[in-house]
Amino acid sequence: MANENYVSGLNTDSMFVPLKAATVYAAHEASIFLGGQLIPIVNAPNGVLQVPELAAVTAQTVSSESNADLETRLPADTKNTITANLYGARAVVRDLGNIDLNEIGRTLGNAVAKAFDEDVMSVVCSTTTEQEITSGNLDVDEIFKAVGTIRANGETGQLYGIVSANAYADLMTSVGSTAYAGGDFQTEALRTGFMGNIAGVQMFVSSYLTDTNADRGAINVKAAIFGSDAYRIAMQANVNIEVARRAAAVGNDVVASLHAKAGAIDFNRSVLIK
Repeated sequence: MANENYVSGLNTDSMFVPLKAATVYAAHEASIFLGGQLIPIVNAPNGVLQVPELAAVTAQTVSSESNADLETRLPADTKNTITANLYGARAVVRDLGNIDLNEIGRTLGNAVAKAFDEDVMSVVCSTTTEQEITSGNLDVDEIFKAVGTIRANGETGQLYGIVSANAYADLMTSVGSTAYAGGDFQTEALRTGFMGNIAGVQMFVSSYLTDTNADRGAINVKAAIFGSDAYRIAMQANVNIEVARRAAAVGNDVVASLHAKAGAIDFNRSVLIK
């Protein structure tokens, strides 16, 4: 029988806490979407989320002398249904010494985060609003064009940008050009490697923004710019860890899981640069 005064592979309860902490921490550190900053997360306890999208209506102008009633405006609605997926990663921890439970949790957390982020990238890249680069390389001007397109469609809120790791060097070269020489923006970007804000767009770099994850063939995806209302994430259960005794393996089953899925809501608020 396990001694509850000590942490060991024999004691499931004492193993659970460091495993869960390491798993959840690693998953949220590795993912740019699980935190809900770029794409809002909506709780979906039953695993199904319905997000209504209401079309714009035209307001009526009535003069002070008029005695006419306002006409009824009925906004057209579109129902967007998102059904959560299950992401899981499993390991078996034997009852042997020298097992670093933090490393087990970190590995499982990274696996879950990677699978989720790759699926979210596929949704982000499914937008029908595309912008083809004419110069061949991603530069700051392309970001400006994408922002203009989204603003012209009526989006006034915060915008976010994800740059492909393959296009990162080209964009940083553009930032380092003489056109931005001596400015705080160029100095900070070149010193830290973090672009921060470009034309009001909070920029991030991800190795998961690829043609493979976009699942649209060889489109040579460079970046994606979008507003927070372009997509939603249905969250049934955030990253969690379960531990169960596995007698046949003389150890414990350790399973990290995530119940969530991203869905597209309004493509007018997003642009895919390729």
